[in-house]
Amino acid sequence: MSDNSVIYIGSKPVMNYCLAVLSSLQGDASSVFLKARGRAISTAVDVAEVTKNRFLQDLSVKSIEIGTEELESEGRTRNVSTISIELGKG
Repeated sequence: MSDNSVIYIGSKPVMNYCLAVLSSLQGDASSVFLKARGRAISTAVDVAEVTKNRFLQDLSVKSIEIGTEELESEGRTRNVSTISIELGKG
C-alpha cells in the first residue's frame, strides 16, 4: 500500500480517529483504510460518517469489506467479525 494509509480502530474517542483520517489525507495519500474488529466496528462506521459529513464533503466511501478472523484465546478458537472501509477523495 504505497499511497494508501491504514488506520486501526480501537477504543479511543471517534474524534481522535477523524483527525487521523484528516491528517492522512492532507499528505500524499489518496485514500485511507479504516480497519476494525469486533465491538470497534461501530466506531469505524462512526468515524467514516463523521469525517464524511462534517469535515470533508468530497470524501466518499470507495469500498467496504467484511470478514471473520479466528482468534485463539485460553485454548479456544472464536470467530471475530472484521471490517475494512476505504475512504477516498472525490
